[in-house]
This record gives sequence, structure tokens and C-alpha cells, in this order.
Amino acid sequence: KKVFAFKKIDGEKVLHISGEIYGALTSKKEYENYHLKLQFKWGDKKWEPRLDKKNDSGILYHCIGPYTKFWNVWMQSQEFQVQKTDMGDYYSLGGTAMDIVSVKKGKEFDYDQKGQLKHFSSAEKKFPNHANKGFDNEKPHAEWNTLELISYEGTSLHIVNGKVVMALFNSEYKNEEGKMLPLTKGRIQLQSEGAEAFYKNVKIKSISKIPRKYKKHVAKYLKN
Repeated sequence: KKVFAFKKIDGEKVLHISGEIYGALTSKKEYENYHLKLQFKWGDKKWEPRLDKKNDSGILYHCIGPYTKFWNVWMQSQEFQVQKTDMGDYYSLGGTAMDIVSVKKGKEFDYDQKGQLKHFSSAEKKFPNHANKGFDNEKPHAEWNTLELISYEGTSLHIVNGKVVMALFNSEYKNEEGKMLPLTKGRIQLQSEGAEAFYKNVKIKSISKIPRKYKKHVAKYLKN
């Protein structure tokens, strides 16, 4: 069905994701301490079971273990949510966890640097597994967005069109013995999740520290 296909569009090489079947394009390598940057935009098609729901996709990182760990489709991982109006949200998939500075809004939590450091986990039911971004910085439908993921020693930054919409700390996962361990590396997966999507200019580079321009978002919560 060519759910994932590379195409030439307006003279550029673009990854087209049809969204028709749930799945992922998975990196061959594992990555640790890196800065991922790519461009993303929505297509117009949607598929069951999400015809009446928001366009949905996602960047899964620190992906480990079997491909069928979450919903029998995706790996155990951390998620940089790519969903219309929710770009940059966090989800814990298959028994992972993160700490996020947040405030409670109704039944949910929003990233807020003035909030408290709270634990988000799908490994234990007593914790929520999802946190909302701090604000919406997505461009209008069908326009290209620049998404960046910075990951360094268990700390992550979700960046949408140049703005940090969430900082995350102390990445962990539950192993087969039920023990929580640090999760700082893994493969990267680009989801197909019921909505047509496009990616281009995917770049990744190694880093030896959090870039200076982003230190203010994380300095208070780093050990050094």
C-alpha cells in the first residue's frame, strides 16, 4: 500500500506517509545525545478509526524492545506528539516515564516553567502518562513546520517552529524484571496514525551538551 514512500514534490525529496495503516518508519541505528531537526506538514486525507478526530502522528524516540510493545504497533518509547493543535505534547508509551515541570488544568497537566516538577509514566497507573505542551506554536494546515528534538543524558526539549514548548527530565523505562532504569538512547520512529503527513529535510547530529541558547529551560533541574 506504500504507506511510507519517498517522492519528489516541488523538486524536493519528501517522505509521504499515507496514514492508512498504523505503523512506523524506524531508524536502523540507535541514537543518544543528539539534536534532531526536520520539517513536517499535514496532508488532507484521514482514515478510520480517526475520521472524526484530530490529524495525528508522532515522533517516537528512545525506542527499544519489540516493535509490538505499544498497541501491538510501536516500540516502548517516549513520544514527541505531532497532532493538530497538540504539537509538542508528551506521551509515555509502553512503560516509560519522564519528569515535566507542569501545572494542573482541569484533569490534565500543562507544561509551565513556573509549575512543579511532576512525574508522568505509563509504567505505573498512579501517574498520568501525558502532558500538554506549554502553548500552541503550530502553523496553519498544510504549511511546513520545523520540529526539533534535543536529547541529552535523559533530558529532552520539544521545539516547534523555534520555540521550546516543553522540557522533560529523567527519562526512564520499566525493564522485563519490572525495574525502572534510565532511558537515554534508542531508535527513532515516525508514526503513521490515521492521517496523511509529509516530512522533509530530516537531519540529526551528535551533541556533547544542551546548546547554550536552550540552557535557561533546563538549568534549574540538571544535576550539573
